[in-house]
Formats: sequence, C-alpha cells, structure tokens
Amino acid sequence: MSDTQRRPFAVVTGGSNGIGFELARHFVENGHDVLIAAEDEGHLTQAASRLTEAAGRLSAGGGAVTIHAADLSREDGVAGLYAAIRAAGRPVDALCVNAGTGLGGPFAETDLARELRMIDLNVRGAVQLTKLVLRDMVARDAGKILFTSSISAAMPDPYEAVYGATKVFLRWFGEALRDELRDTGIGVSVLMPGVTETNFFNRAGMLDTKVGASEGKDDPALVAKAAFEAMQAGRDKVVPTLKNKVLSAVTDALPDKVAAQIHRRMAEPGSAG
Repeated sequence: MSDTQRRPFAVVTGGSNGIGFELARHFVENGHDVLIAAEDEGHLTQAASRLTEAAGRLSAGGGAVTIHAADLSREDGVAGLYAAIRAAGRPVDALCVNAGTGLGGPFAETDLARELRMIDLNVRGAVQLTKLVLRDMVARDAGKILFTSSISAAMPDPYEAVYGATKVFLRWFGEALRDELRDTGIGVSVLMPGVTETNFFNRAGMLDTKVGASEGKDDPALVAKAAFEAMQAGRDKVVPTLKNKVLSAVTDALPDKVAAQIHRRMAEPGSAG
C-alpha cells in the first residue's frame, strides 16, 4: 500500500491564509495529505510551498499538499472543487468549511453586491460543499467536519449585520447536522473564534474600527490548534482562549439588546484608537 493510500485526506477551504492555513498546517504535520482551496491561485501556491516546507522539517515526514483555485461563492466553483476531490480517488476524512469573507459598516450604506456574494460564499457555498462531501461520508459511515463560525454568532452583530447572520447560520447548521449524525461515525464540530489576527479586517474594510485596530487579536495558529484538537476529539463546539469563552458565556446570558451594545462599541466605524 502506498503512503498516499495509507495517509488520511483532509480538505480545507480558505486554506491559503489565516485560520485555514494554520488548520492545513496542523493536518499536514499530523500525517494528513491536504487539499487547500481558495480563489487566488498565487496565494495558494505560496501557501502550499510553506506547508510542504513545514512537512519536510518533520523527522517522520508530513503529508502532501495539493491546491485547487476556485471562486467558492459560485455554484460552478464549488462543483469544480468537488470534482477535484473525487478525481483524487480518495475518501475525505476531514472537511474544514472555513472559507468566508466579511464587510463592515452601517447596513443602509454597505454595498449590496458584496453582501450577496458574502452570503453566497459563507452560506450557500458552505451548504453545497457540505452536502456533496457529507453524502460520501454517510455512505462509508466515517469522517469529520469542522465549520468556522464566529464568536459573533453568540450575539447580535451591529455594523456587521450580514456577516454576523452568516456566522449564526453556520453555527446552528453545524449543531443541527451533529445531532442528525449522532448515531453515525461522522463527527461535526463548530469553531467560534474571537477577534483573530488575519487579513479579515482589511478585506472587510474595518481597519478603522476599534476591533480592527486592536493589538490584542488572537493568534490564528492557536485558534487552529484548538479547532484541530476539538475536531479530533469529537467535541461539538470550540471557543478558543479564555477571554472568548467568558465573552461567549456572558453574551449568551445577556438580553440581546445589551449584547448588541457591547458588539456595537467594538465594530462601529471610526471608533479606532
């Protein structure tokens, strides 16, 4: 049996940077072959090179890395990724539904086209890919799925209204699937990270907010480590770092109006500094 046939196979969307890249690194360093998917082929190539280098530093050798460039906000983009997965001729042992984007600002003023694309990527694309891969997992009664939601899913999300709503969807979509699959060999986990040091705030146009300018963001490597360990252990939900666990518990217990006020003070445009 070849190494490729022996090693488990993981797929990570949004795997070229941030939390997705760090998730891919954990899989590679733990003996998985990994397919990373994102829109920008150049970024994917750079990420694959870094992951391959990390795998090569391991004494036992890590897994192999392949890439697939596609716009996962489009139905044909997701279909193309699934075709690439099937072409590999291997079952998906772990699927990380991590690709996503955001947009900050008052809803009455933000760009509708960007918000609709965000819904297509964060929600519709996630549902489509999960449906396709999960059917294969169900057929063999094995596999693990991780959804990257957000601590924003624990509270109303002023000035990120559409983004927050997509993350609420992913949280409860993942929780519902976990319950549906409770008597199977398939595990489903939901990651709810807090403010993390990634390119998210730049892409979302939120560098001028208090949260975007904060120097206390979480390390994506630590967030991914917590997610990887939770996924492997079969835990239902992971909220990395103590401060986020406290925030999640507090906001879940507060009236929605109060929780929204807490988030608004962080996300309101022009509040940086």
